[in-house]
Amino acid sequence: MAMWQGAMDNRGFQQGSFNSFQSSSSDEDLMDIPGTAMDFSMRDDVPPLDGEIEEDKSYNGGGIGSSNRMMDFLEEPIPGVGTYDDFNTIDWVREKSRDRDRHREITNKSKESTWALIHSVSDAFSGWLLMLLIGLLSGSLAGLIDISAHWMTDLKEGICTGGIWFNHEHCCWNSQHVTFEDRDRCPEWNSWSQLIISTNEGAFAYIVNYFMYVLWALLFAFLAVSLVKVFAPYACGSGIPEIKTILSGFIIRGYLGKWTLIIKTITLVLAVSSGLSLGKEGPLVHVACCCGNILCHCFNKYRKNEAKRREVLSAAAAAGVSVAFGAPIGGVLFSLEEVSYYFPLKTLWRSFFAALVAAFTLRSINPFGNSRLVLFYVEFHTPWHLFELVPFILLGIFGGLWGALFIRTNIAWCRKRKTTQLGKYPVIEVLVMTAITAILAFPNEYTRMSTSELISELFNDCGLLDSSKLCDYENRFNTSKAGELPDRPAGVGVYSAMWQLALTLILKIVITIFTFGMKIPSGLFIPSMAVGAIAGRLLGVGMEQLAYYHHDWAIFNSWCSQGADCITPGLYAMVGAAACLGGVTRMTVSLVVIMFELTGGLEYIVPLMAAAMTSKWVADALGREGIYDAHIRLNGYPFLEAKEEFAHKTLAMDVMKPRRNDPLLTVLTQDSMTVEDVETIISETTYSGFPVVVSRESQRLVGFVLRRDLIISIENARKKQDGVVSTSVIYFTEHSPPVPPYTPPTLKLRNILDLSPFTVTDLTPMEIVVDIFRKLGLRQCLVTHNGRLLGIITKKDVLKHIAQMANQDPDSILFN
Repeated sequence: MAMWQGAMDNRGFQQGSFNSFQSSSSDEDLMDIPGTAMDFSMRDDVPPLDGEIEEDKSYNGGGIGSSNRMMDFLEEPIPGVGTYDDFNTIDWVREKSRDRDRHREITNKSKESTWALIHSVSDAFSGWLLMLLIGLLSGSLAGLIDISAHWMTDLKEGICTGGIWFNHEHCCWNSQHVTFEDRDRCPEWNSWSQLIISTNEGAFAYIVNYFMYVLWALLFAFLAVSLVKVFAPYACGSGIPEIKTILSGFIIRGYLGKWTLIIKTITLVLAVSSGLSLGKEGPLVHVACCCGNILCHCFNKYRKNEAKRREVLSAAAAAGVSVAFGAPIGGVLFSLEEVSYYFPLKTLWRSFFAALVAAFTLRSINPFGNSRLVLFYVEFHTPWHLFELVPFILLGIFGGLWGALFIRTNIAWCRKRKTTQLGKYPVIEVLVMTAITAILAFPNEYTRMSTSELISELFNDCGLLDSSKLCDYENRFNTSKAGELPDRPAGVGVYSAMWQLALTLILKIVITIFTFGMKIPSGLFIPSMAVGAIAGRLLGVGMEQLAYYHHDWAIFNSWCSQGADCITPGLYAMVGAAACLGGVTRMTVSLVVIMFELTGGLEYIVPLMAAAMTSKWVADALGREGIYDAHIRLNGYPFLEAKEEFAHKTLAMDVMKPRRNDPLLTVLTQDSMTVEDVETIISETTYSGFPVVVSRESQRLVGFVLRRDLIISIENARKKQDGVVSTSVIYFTEHSPPVPPYTPPTLKLRNILDLSPFTVTDLTPMEIVVDIFRKLGLRQCLVTHNGRLLGIITKKDVLKHIAQMANQDPDSILFN
């Protein structure tokens, strides 16, 4: 009885100090433990399960010839036990349980002393402090990226002799020899032809500028792809598909590490400056999440708990969108709607705070010099009319069609890249695409300018002093009584701009398909918005001219009189941008909020909502997946989409393994297997974990043990416990029986055993099983019949079954 009580006390001590022994391995390094190297790409369908953190190995007897007594060894934590392997899913239930135990312990201790109370208060405050640091760092990096990208983009066309650090706009701001009409031309700004051949006129000067533009673009692209390839392969792409997968519980070591952050920040500037059809907004979410992950290591509360860390990453994603678009509320909604898997109310508040701090930091830096967070702020507030909902809905249809077309073609190209020799030459691919883009872009002023500047010009309404070709109307200086510019006939410049924009639209549509997914940082928000803004501006100018020449038509005469300002082409560009972005990403609520925060056009919420919903309906009719979900499936990540319903009438017994005619399920018994038996099973199988039963005859379930923890524990016992040999019996029971003299000591491994694995019966409908996996974040559940173990269902099995029911390739799911 005393022995039993002592064992219980020891067990209670270990449970209470559970969190203090949790591994602190970061996303930078995966611990290299001899004998545990495993190939997860070839792993069978049993995923690893996190074991207990502290190991208590006991044996009866003091070795050969010793007296019969119980001795406890290794009360210190065993490195590696309780951690997760790369490319595996965390145990959400276990992680949340750990955090509750940790919080309960701190709360109880806070009543005992003042120091414990201070520790409790600091623990509660640490989350808000972490959000403050994430907002400050994300906002600072975003400002640095914006300023650097603007300067390097202008560097392709020339240089400021008054200060090499000035971009074109800032260079001419400081000039004393510039007029308002020619504000982009100042003697301090010299094109490359002026620097090289001292003239900016003639065919040879044009060729020199053309050559330098292409040369700088190739240099920037080469540096970007080389840095990514050599230092941080995870810094490529948008990052949002992987962020969604990580937030669902998947582990990708190094994806949010310090090298990824450094290289992504540098190469994002280079990639945007190269002129490729990509944006920086998506990668900024990745940058912010890297900041969040790195700062988590300053706080034990988040460093030692993967579930708590993912709450921080959800808030960091909101901060990333906040600084990308200057839309703090839209950032919170984006994190909630698009990327987060687990988003409690506490995370909502902290996401809001992080987005607020990030936006304030970016506003303080003022990277665009206009006292705004973004380039796209619009000044017009002309009311829209009910009839205009028809062209707005047409733009929504165009956005849905563009989104479906882009997703199908881009996924097909990316699959070709993965399965052919093309994927082995990322540097050549990037350089070829950069050369094609630069050569085609330079002759057209709308493709030559940066995509952000293009969108800003398309959103803008024409004023009296605008010198753009888009504002080259006849009678442009005649104003209405209210001081507004009325609808007026288009001049030569407008018609020329329409042709150039039409060519720009075709180029953007084609080039973006092949650019997104290359081995450089590449966002999709800005290119998608550019496609929609061009289409919207074209339609808007068309509607404006139609209203001017046919104002007596029935559709116009009730609300548009001659000489009135009826149609705003910039509004059509805004609506088109929202429609195309929604068609590609399938965002709705967050998209509308981002758009009105982005432009300041609060009056235009209804047109934006109509276009966004129409775009989503049309795109969903042609394909259910958004671009990020499609890339998740392409990469084989184990992401269980919470938005999709499972409506098939299959049962757990139809999905579990083993199936009929398969070998029996590999199990361990609780008290009858030796170290050699267990090592033989480990060496002959590739399963990640094993159910533990009372005996092979009864098949009564005891628990579940992780293969990784078995390997580490046995290796550790052989090194540190005298007398543990191959013939030592392994016990998963609470007590081990007395051992006769002259027999090897036993090895007690109960503390690495999960005593409460989730189980379902064989007749449980799969729609319930799928719902359980989604809402609890399970990695596997065991299947029983009348209490006897029958089989196992893993997350990978569930995803394969869903793919099979949807007539998709189930073998595309690569990881657990």
